[in-house]
Amino acid sequence: MAFEKIHFTANDTEQAQAAKRRLVHVYGQFPQAGADVIVPLGGDGFMLSTLHAAQSLPAPVYGMHQGTVGFLMNDYTEEDLPARIAAAERAEIHPLKMRTLCMDGSEAEALAINEVSLLRMGPQAAKLRISINGRVRMDSLVCDGALVSTPAGSTAYNYSAHGPILPIEANILALTAVAAFRPRRWRGALLPMDAHIRFEVLEPEKRPVSAVADSSDVKNVVQVDIGIEPRLSHALLFDPGHGLEERLLNEQFQ
Repeated sequence: MAFEKIHFTANDTEQAQAAKRRLVHVYGQFPQAGADVIVPLGGDGFMLSTLHAAQSLPAPVYGMHQGTVGFLMNDYTEEDLPARIAAAERAEIHPLKMRTLCMDGSEAEALAINEVSLLRMGPQAAKLRISINGRVRMDSLVCDGALVSTPAGSTAYNYSAHGPILPIEANILALTAVAAFRPRRWRGALLPMDAHIRFEVLEPEKRPVSAVADSSDVKNVVQVDIGIEPRLSHALLFDPGHGLEERLLNEQFQ
């Protein structure tokens, strides 16, 4: 496929905005809805916001690094861009869907490409009950928080919380504790990709908890349901030999 109709987008830094101006001057700027490919310029945070904004569009996303962290980005070069994109490797990823119930009875939904996190909001540790596919697996986890990560997000917050790096084709989710107190040093579990995970917040008035799906934050949750959304997928493009599988391996041997 020829990738001649490119839509460029960039984060707010002068470096990324200047790169966008140069690229638009050379390759033009097509409307996002009619583009063959979307090219975000920034870091991983900007890539995530681009994927969320473009989730209803058919165009794949080829990111170029102009930010701080660039795990999901390709190296930035301006030469022969359509040919580079045409030669790129394609990776399809599915987001997590988060459904929350709050103390005031309100409900909310959000999607996460990297992870859904539950985090304590005050000085008291969170106290969580964990069920998998309708069966209680842990009656009480006392911790600073817990998260469920996709393979694509396993090198982000999950890895910082000492969770495992997951191969992109593994069809596994990581459930990782953040600073577990009881059970002491509990690190989490590996779950099938189609698992339904439920967190119930125990003593929510005393131990308030927020739930975060990528950057969507819901305060004072009492129940959070998490599972893969199979009807949605995001197509990412990577330079040959630098796809997600290779990047995940590199992270483990640095």
